[in-house]
Amino acid sequence: MRLKELRKKRRISQLKLAMDLNMNQNSISRYETGEREADYATLIRFADYFNVSIDYLLERTDNPETNR
Repeated sequence: MRLKELRKKRRISQLKLAMDLNMNQNSISRYETGEREADYATLIRFADYFNVSIDYLLERTDNPETNR
């Protein structure tokens, strides 16, 4: 998942992302390391937050644009 890449590109900490999404910082860390897999609702929250498609987030495409 491109979560860490997207977060670093925006220059925000795991804690800031967690606070913005009303999540736990440890969860963000686990998603970034692959220790934990995000469910559908969490994937949608990440994609919406970074304004990218879920396919981009999951590295299924190199096109970050959403199909809305």
